Formats: sequence, structure tokens, C-alpha cells
Amino acid sequence: MAQPEEPINLEETVVKINRCTTVTKGGKSMSFSSLVVVGDKAGSVGIGFGKAREVPNAVNKAVKEAKKQLFKINIKGDTIPHEIWGRYKAAKVFLKPASPGTGIKAGAPVRAVLEFVGVRNILTKCYGKRNPLNVVKATLNGLRALKTKEEVEELRGVKIE
Repeated sequence: MAQPEEPINLEETVVKINRCTTVTKGGKSMSFSSLVVVGDKAGSVGIGFGKAREVPNAVNKAVKEAKKQLFKINIKGDTIPHEIWGRYKAAKVFLKPASPGTGIKAGAPVRAVLEFVGVRNILTKCYGKRNPLNVVKATLNGLRALKTKEEVEELRGVKIE
């Protein structure tokens, strides 16, 4: 299966770096995990999670994974077409379109995803657990479930005014 062409101007940001310690009889060994979001700020976004003994290696693994998992998101201008809930495990994220000039009202993990999608005006609220990985996945699930007016008309078989 051929890999799709990736957009040339992908940007990336690290959402979270976590230090893990394993205790063995020889002492403590540390490793790091990183959560990264990549996107082109024009509707494509991907997330990646990488683990390694050193931070740069963990980030590189996460970026590589995120580039493999790019999704195209339906956005309307600089906001989303309609309200939606995103859910992943115990994390729930409410996404609501906002008028121009509002900006991105969101926590850090949600903001990272929305900025790289290209959304500029949106209101959000996180409910339930606020684990950054689960919140990012919940946000992505919500964004992937967005439908344009034309898609809804086609599904229902009715013209929407």
C-alpha cells in the first residue's frame, strides 16, 4: 500500500514529555515518553506518542508516528461547522464554533490540536479526566466526526436551509 504524499509545510509541537523510572536490582533506569501534534494549519493534523531512553529520541519517534497518522478535518472558514462532543475513554471535550475575533478558548492539549488544524475561533471545555493523551485523542475524535452541511443533506436525503 502506497503512503499518501505528506504536505511539505508540516509544523510540530510537543504537548507533553513524561519521565518514567523503572527500579531494578541494579538501580533506577529512566526513560521518557512524548506526545507530539503535527499539522499544516490548513485542515490536516496528526498525533504521535514516542518512548525512548532520551528526550530527543522520544520526540523524533513521536513526530514520525504523527506524520503517518495525518487526518483531514472539515473546517468552515476559521471555525468548525457545528457543535460537537469528542470522547475518548474518560475524557470528554465539547467543541463549539465561535464568532470571528473570539480566538481559541481552550486548554493546552486541545489548543495544540486546534492550532495545527487551522481553527482560529472556537470555544472548548474539557470534562471528565484531563490526561493530555486522552484529551488530545478526544479532541481528534470530535473533529473527525464533523460533517459539512452537504454531507448531512446527503445522509438525510433532505435539503437543509
